[in-house]
Amino acid sequence: MTTMSRRSSSVTIRDVARKAGVSVATVSRYINQNTTVSPEVSQRLDAVLSEMKYVPHAAARNLASRKTRVIGLLLNNLHNDFFVPLLNGVEAVVGQKGYNLIIATYHASSRKEMPPPIGPHNTDGLLIYSDTLFDENLAHLNSIGFPMVLIHRTPPPSLHIPSVTVENIKITFALMEHLIKIHGKRRILFLRGPILQEDSLRREVGYKSALEAYGLPFDEKLILNGDFDREVAYRTLNEFLEDPQHVEFDAVFTGDDDAAIGVLRALQQHNIPTPEKIAVIGFDDLAFAPFLYPPLTTVRAPTESVGRIATERLFGLLDNQPSDEAVILPTEIIFRRSCGCNN
Repeated sequence: MTTMSRRSSSVTIRDVARKAGVSVATVSRYINQNTTVSPEVSQRLDAVLSEMKYVPHAAARNLASRKTRVIGLLLNNLHNDFFVPLLNGVEAVVGQKGYNLIIATYHASSRKEMPPPIGPHNTDGLLIYSDTLFDENLAHLNSIGFPMVLIHRTPPPSLHIPSVTVENIKITFALMEHLIKIHGKRRILFLRGPILQEDSLRREVGYKSALEAYGLPFDEKLILNGDFDREVAYRTLNEFLEDPQHVEFDAVFTGDDDAAIGVLRALQQHNIPTPEKIAVIGFDDLAFAPFLYPPLTTVRAPTESVGRIATERLFGLLDNQPSDEAVILPTEIIFRRSCGCNN
């Protein structure tokens, strides 16, 4: 019997090392994510691990017995009101199942220096938010059969990993359409979120599609970085307004509600009335949105449901119910005064 025809349970780490042409120590370090390896070796190991269906003994024992009874949630930061309803949804399911929850942040600056703080070594499964892990990290976890569900992002085309997110493109188009048709806006400034963040990319698609549909020119000078962060949004718009050569605009799509706080502050500091001169709209409908001045027109996203459904999907995987379903939850516009409506 050849190695290729063995059952996955009989494949050893030595078999993997031999097939990949690397040392046993290299395979061990890579599986346990104790160090980084070159992209070429990483790609080769992922391919061999997947082909041979190798599951590390420690991971296999944990998955079979669920000794940790711990679920991990990997976030890129905790400094945003957006995460409150998301955590509420996750915790409700974890508590109901009698598990514990570990929350960890994994910053882009540390990705090349250290492995993620949570994973197969200390949890039974992971909820992975947005752009916390690179595609190669997901491929590695997938290759060893580790249960995971993606939140606010979809998997790479080659990987079958369940995901839960919200509808972004059509609702952003509808927001832009409202500003254009109802309020006559023609120069709409858009604040991008974090680089490569899927929600931001899709909202930008909706933004550009609406401009094209209504014959409005796309102006790169009206695209700024807001990073889904109130302080970043404030500094960005403040610097923009202080530049005497800045292009004119009559509305701002802030990207998300947290950034809207910074946008409104910058406009007020420059004595620019909202919505009389500049309309402002957000996304998420966080708890503070109706209490801003003026109350914020935004998109109501079911953030708590995202957390709850993603966690339910993860427990389904732990109960040996395979799924690669991509769940996209509906969103709706909430009209308030910041766009010019009288709500």
